Amino acid sequence: MDKNIVAFMDFIHYEKGLSTNTQAAYRRDLQKFVNYLVSERCRVYRWEDVNKKDIINFLSKEMDEGVANSTVARSFSSIKGLYKFLVGEGYIELNPTTDLETPKIRRKLPVVLSVEEVDKLMEQPDVLLPLGLRDRAMLELMYGTGVRVSELLSLQLDDINMMAGFLRCLGKGRKERIIPVNSTSIVWVERYLARSRNFLLRRNQERNLFLNAHGRKLSRQGYFKILAQYGEKSGIKKEITPHTLRHSFATHLLENGADLRAVQEMLGHADISTTQIYTHLSKSRLREVYHQCHPRA
Repeated sequence: MDKNIVAFMDFIHYEKGLSTNTQAAYRRDLQKFVNYLVSERCRVYRWEDVNKKDIINFLSKEMDEGVANSTVARSFSSIKGLYKFLVGEGYIELNPTTDLETPKIRRKLPVVLSVEEVDKLMEQPDVLLPLGLRDRAMLELMYGTGVRVSELLSLQLDDINMMAGFLRCLGKGRKERIIPVNSTSIVWVERYLARSRNFLLRRNQERNLFLNAHGRKLSRQGYFKILAQYGEKSGIKKEITPHTLRHSFATHLLENGADLRAVQEMLGHADISTTQIYTHLSKSRLREVYHQCHPRA
């Protein structure tokens, strides 16, 4: 890999503390840009020679090939971050991304489950089995707190205070936040700890809260697979991913009168504009209720 990209990856890992998944996305985006530069310049390129036109042409090519707007915007963010780093460290003098605007993203409304669908999903795991009890505890905790899948699977035993009803997690950029946990989630986590975790445990020093069948930390892929299976079993005609539960958590809070700033804090959004998409969902629901119930609608 290009030595400047290696230096940048070290920077976002050690200095910025970005998550493993974000680092991997940056690496993929920048490698794709390098491949484009190499193909356009017959294997010879230097970062200081890249200009605005090169970047615009690369992003245009991505869009022409049908790459999602959100992915193109992230690619631009990766390139912009790299150049800010290179100029800041004195590797190059000029930043070609200055004055370039991020491609406009048409944000799609996320999939949200109704309260009835959430209840139906929660009933799918067989809680008489150790893995089923673990799965019910994970589903309840994810919907009950709105944590990201990476945050859920990184939870340690001491990260939940059962008595106080709070959970501590490390979000993006390793920022710590405290989230309230409802009594239902606490009950299921306590049942999992009492009846299931010791059955799965292989090493006494293991501190991860949720374990796989081999007694180790559950992987993201494993959790996605588990959730997809329960979604299919439930008969719910919606795509159910970990983010679906996070979206449902936020939407249901706002529909029941929660303050937008409080929801932003619980979700760990740096910018409130990210949280505001859920107000659009709530308005959509209001319109739906209005058209169903008003005699002249």
